[in-house]
Amino acid sequence: MSDSATAPSSAPSTAPTELVHLEVADQVAVITLDSPHNRNALSRRLVTELFARLEAAEADEAVRVVLIRSSGRVFCSGADLTEASTEGMEEGARRIVALQRLVVTMDKPVVVELGGPVRAGGIGIVAAADVAIAAEDATFALTEVKLGLAAAIISLTVHARMTPRGAALTTLGGEVFSGTEAAAYGLVTRAVPGDQLAEEVRTVTQSLATGAAQGLRESKRILNRELVERIDAYGEEMAATSARLFASDEAKAAMTAFLSRKA
Repeated sequence: MSDSATAPSSAPSTAPTELVHLEVADQVAVITLDSPHNRNALSRRLVTELFARLEAAEADEAVRVVLIRSSGRVFCSGADLTEASTEGMEEGARRIVALQRLVVTMDKPVVVELGGPVRAGGIGIVAAADVAIAAEDATFALTEVKLGLAAAIISLTVHARMTPRGAALTTLGGEVFSGTEAAAYGLVTRAVPGDQLAEEVRTVTQSLATGAAQGLRESKRILNRELVERIDAYGEEMAATSARLFASDEAKAAMTAFLSRKA
């Protein structure tokens, strides 16, 4: 047998690149969404990886605070409509309910950094987080209504955070609103000029990290008790509603038209 037959293969690795990264420094676990090809849409793979990174941060005793951010300007474009239009949302809807519940029930404060667009399902992550810091010119939209859908599964957290009037306007209108408006509606904690966003997030996370583990855990449980009850009471109903709407002829036609325009 020749030497070449036993030599290590020089072929490039076919291992998929991860879509969600985790780094820990100074008691802060930084979780970065990095799926630019679909603008961080909530694909099965991204949601699975996000679950894994959150659970790893929760288990790490060196971590006091969790920060979720994106590698690019877009934080999240919502549900992966390509998957939803071909495979349905039966399981996906339940997973997104569970994702929101995980964020809400973690022992550690969860902060989100929002420098650019957030759409539909991505807003559920924002609302589930304990603290949300947005650039004033970041944009948000609950676009479901435009596609014959409803903000069902994310209503569990979004409508609990927002003022009733703000929730009605944005949910029924489906129009884009700014980070400044998101703060006025209660969706985000604070909106700051874009060039101050990173420093504001750093200040907030460092401040939260000074809390004792037990103090943070018990305080978060008290703060989120009613939100957890809401998710547990209505999560299955909202998941079923979402799956039913995604499977409807009206929504399928609207999603197909939307994806055609993007192609």
